[in-house]
Amino acid sequence: MKIYINRKHLFKEIDYPDRYSGKNLFKTVSVIFGIIFGFLILLKPFEVNASQQRVNYIIICCSHALLPSMILYFYFTTVNYLRAKDSENKSWSLIWEYTHMGILLLFTGICSFLIRDLIYLNPNNWTWRYLWEEVRNCFVAGILLYFFMRMAIFYFESKNDSSLIFQFTPLPPQLENNTTSTLIYIKTQVRQDDFSLDLNNLLFAKADGNYIEITTCNNNKLNIALKRISLTQFESQLLANRNFFRCHRTFLVNMHYIKNVTGNSQGYMLSFDHTVDQVPVSRSQLVAFNALHQELLLTQSTRPSY
Repeated sequence: MKIYINRKHLFKEIDYPDRYSGKNLFKTVSVIFGIIFGFLILLKPFEVNASQQRVNYIIICCSHALLPSMILYFYFTTVNYLRAKDSENKSWSLIWEYTHMGILLLFTGICSFLIRDLIYLNPNNWTWRYLWEEVRNCFVAGILLYFFMRMAIFYFESKNDSSLIFQFTPLPPQLENNTTSTLIYIKTQVRQDDFSLDLNNLLFAKADGNYIEITTCNNNKLNIALKRISLTQFESQLLANRNFFRCHRTFLVNMHYIKNVTGNSQGYMLSFDHTVDQVPVSRSQLVAFNALHQELLLTQSTRPSY
């Protein structure tokens, strides 16, 4: 039987899970410790001869629950540090999620094998058989625990979910005959790469490492240009203009070109005329996006017409 794997879904970029972020990591570790400890105490899933126990069974359960919790805490503390250090490269996807979980379970299995002499009186502790058993048990129990935790997270998120957070109304187009010039000069790290840009033509910009892809539309003609500048540097030169918004780690968008918004409290997808490309709004930016849209809509409605 052929197994189908949705590769697009696995490699699609998603928001970094809040459960691994610094503010929630200790809470996540505490929950995992409590679940594992309760699971081992109540069910005793792995048979161990009582005569081989060097310490009380409760201490053994505590050790097996504390070990993966500590590994997870220090592992994702390191991951968070590396992500903060590389501000322009913070991509996350399901394939990254599963890879990190696999590494964590492998580390846990190996460490569980290394502490056997501390908790078990068994002359065969240092054998390949017990190494395999510890790694296997960690993967079996860990995958089941991860599955149920993801189901619980999905349940609570969907319970608090709503359809569309607000009713989107497209903003009126920017005026081409505006007395204020919309042509600005963008400075890059290398002077010879500096360039001019008409802000009225900018739809959105997408980060691509130390480069950005700038998508513009002039006289209904779409154009995509690659410029050597980071999105953060590019954004800093547009801060004075409220029409542009950093809606995602890798995207900056012109609010006046958005024609449609789909999504829910987990994130939006923005659509435009003249292109089938869509731009995501990350969950962390939803409130700011909604507020800016309402502000611009109110500003346009109160602006006198001539």
